[in-house]
Amino acid sequence: MQHKCKVTVLATTCNEELQQKYLADPKSGPCTFFHEGQEIMFERTPERDDFYHMADGHFCGEAWDAVSRYVYTALQGGSIMHGWTNDDRVMISCCNDGTRPVIFKIERIDVPETPEEREWLARQDFSNSAEDAYTG
Repeated sequence: MQHKCKVTVLATTCNEELQQKYLADPKSGPCTFFHEGQEIMFERTPERDDFYHMADGHFCGEAWDAVSRYVYTALQGGSIMHGWTNDDRVMISCCNDGTRPVIFKIERIDVPETPEEREWLARQDFSNSAEDAYTG
């Protein structure tokens, strides 16, 4: 089975109070690199390796540092955050910029290559409930 990973920008936020207090440019505002609704698809095949190439410039370094381990896990077919989200194939994360973090949804996309894989995938339940939740 092949696996892809889709990263969706859910929100770009801005803490103006912290920017006023700590930044050289106190009016920096929200991140200008990403926009809400933006989607970046990752594949890792012999022909295409988006992980190694950091999505060919579609990610800034701080954001990549925060999400790359989840993207790698998804591309390998792993559970991104077992028992944390309501679907083991999904993770919500954010970049490291403390005054204007960007919130990402990271999704593992399973691509069955045979009828057997398709059948196996159809039988899986990747959902979690409050009773299953890992809360640290």
